[in-house]
Amino acid sequence: MGCHLLATLLPQYLARSTPPNFDEVLPVLSSNQTMEKELSWLSFNARVLQEAADEHTPLIERVRFLGIFSNNQDEFFRVRVAGLRRRILIEESRGGGEAARTLLADINQRVLALQAQFDEIYQRLIVDLARRNIFLVNETQLSDEHKSWLNQHFRDKIRRHIIPILLGNDANANIEHNLEDGLTYLVAEIRHQQQLQYAFIPVPSDKLPRFVHLPSPSASKPRTTLILLDNIIRHCVNDLFAGIIPFDQIQCFSMKLTRDAEYDLSNEIDLTLIEKMSSGLKQRLTAEPVRLVYDREMPQAMLDMLVQQLGASNYDSVTPGGRYHNFRDFIEFPNPGRKYLEHDKLPPISSAQFTHYATAFEAISADDILLHYPYHRFAHLVEWLRQAAYDPQVRAIKLNIYRAAKRSQVLSALIEAVKNGKEVTVVVELAARFDEEANIEWAKILTDAGVRVSFGVPSLKVHSKLALISRIEQGEMVHYAHIGTGNFNEKTAKIYTDLALFTKDPQITADVATVFNFIEHPYRRAKLQHLLVSPIDARRKLYRLIDREIQNKLAGKNAGITLKINNLVDSGLIKRLYDASRNGVGVKLIIRGMCALLTEQPGSSDNIEAISVIDRFLEHPRIMVFANDDDPKVFISSGDWMSRNLDNRVEVGCPIYSPRLKQQIIDMLTIQWNDTQKARRIDRNQSNPYVKRGKRKKLRSQVATYHYLLEQESRYPPASKE
Repeated sequence: MGCHLLATLLPQYLARSTPPNFDEVLPVLSSNQTMEKELSWLSFNARVLQEAADEHTPLIERVRFLGIFSNNQDEFFRVRVAGLRRRILIEESRGGGEAARTLLADINQRVLALQAQFDEIYQRLIVDLARRNIFLVNETQLSDEHKSWLNQHFRDKIRRHIIPILLGNDANANIEHNLEDGLTYLVAEIRHQQQLQYAFIPVPSDKLPRFVHLPSPSASKPRTTLILLDNIIRHCVNDLFAGIIPFDQIQCFSMKLTRDAEYDLSNEIDLTLIEKMSSGLKQRLTAEPVRLVYDREMPQAMLDMLVQQLGASNYDSVTPGGRYHNFRDFIEFPNPGRKYLEHDKLPPISSAQFTHYATAFEAISADDILLHYPYHRFAHLVEWLRQAAYDPQVRAIKLNIYRAAKRSQVLSALIEAVKNGKEVTVVVELAARFDEEANIEWAKILTDAGVRVSFGVPSLKVHSKLALISRIEQGEMVHYAHIGTGNFNEKTAKIYTDLALFTKDPQITADVATVFNFIEHPYRRAKLQHLLVSPIDARRKLYRLIDREIQNKLAGKNAGITLKINNLVDSGLIKRLYDASRNGVGVKLIIRGMCALLTEQPGSSDNIEAISVIDRFLEHPRIMVFANDDDPKVFISSGDWMSRNLDNRVEVGCPIYSPRLKQQIIDMLTIQWNDTQKARRIDRNQSNPYVKRGKRKKLRSQVATYHYLLEQESRYPPASKE
């Protein structure tokens, strides 16, 4: 009953805490003023595919980018195409849906074009690998020695993990509910005399390595031979059915089904939230299919059978592809030991400020600290929590989790803190898409350990990256805060670029405490002085920051806006940026993913430029810099400029008050803006042309950022502390 009451009260609270302002009503931009976010997302993934094609990228990394592209494409269908498909069904029931159907047709056309590029790049990379004596072979290219070895390997290591699903002449009408989302299946056509039978053979890449090293024929030749798990099964398919199903001939063709990632939660009031989430996850297993990818060499009769059995509708994407699916496994493509085939290692940097002091609390007390992952060591955060877990002066720890590592040192430290008598509260977001199951498990582990676990605000995802530690110092309670742009996740901190601010500033820590109180008591009014918090006041404050730049420009003062975000699709903020451009404010956008704003649009975006950087690390921080008449206002944030982040999630943006750290962020944005190797222009058509270098020096911003931070750390401690 309580959850339903809060869900009812929350809109009233938000309406009360945000005074009516007709200027802040979300505008409806015409279709020629923005790009559909789904098409913009495909343009982003095309930039990922560019990295696979880029000959300046090390070869093994190029192969891995094929895996990243494939993984992204899967999520695109599970989330965005599935959402569009639901939209079509709803609008059709009301007599509409034409625009959504047109968009889906555009998406499918673009997907087919990308798939063709993907196949071409893959074939090119196979040749390039062979030139370096790395051979990815199929079942028709095996030597007699390899055939014999694989027969035994299949019986010893693989066969136990495979149970085919058989279809008879009375084909099982519910076969679509028995196939797992995202798993590759080999569809076997089994012929015996005049009879034909089909079977679905799962490729157990969730249990076994996708790539198998074949024995080298000669120790004197530096040759690496790999075979995919799929092709081992093709080679041994007769062994799989021998003695069980009579056959004269078996041929196999691959397919993969992608399902809608959304699900409905039970409204039964006697179910706990965890039980509801668990029930919802089970629904995902039987959710409607939104894409069927199949081997284009598949016989037409087999394809017709698949479409019929899997319930593919007019709005499902039935996509012809190559022989292999689940290319996301190529993210882990092995390097046979040749260092030049991968990126040079960039050893993580130690923060001189953290290492200069005996404890993390002393370091933060001396000055605010800003870590830049993955360039800096994530271990500094873990060490801060480790010290807090047994520091006698620490009384309480609060932290919110969106995505945690499988073996999280962060959460392990909090469990140890409970053993030392600390009051520990963890807000666990159970609805973190694709991490729900892991978060449910962590919620159980933390609860069993004595941690006070909260599940946030009904109807809002808690996406902020906050920690708050309360400590007694000189007889008074003092608070330390962490505000980040990325998750408390050791794994992603190695591949995502993110920022993490550690501060003792009472102005900031007081607001952080208010956010935690809002999460626990969303029906109470929250008064925030410094942070930008969604859904409370972030939208209103961002509008005002943009409007101030317009006013400064009109008054002849210095004005400008630089944004680094993952996605820009919110119509209200896009309109404000168009307004800024029309009034002469220069706007620089560094956007990794979706950009619905159209550049090069006369009269609207003449003063807006946009680039996107795709490189070895995934660009993830959200940074906002407003010139503010030569007194820059700099913010970091957990939220993108999307309606969901501004209105339907708990997100936190934090001002950077330290002049040293403000300049550091501005310097790093300047480095990225001047990238001449991995930056693409986001033009009106989002065709992803590389930024032209001209006579400028080569500059690869991620590597340059690393060396900039190394130099910054070498300067610590500042002269005033020597």
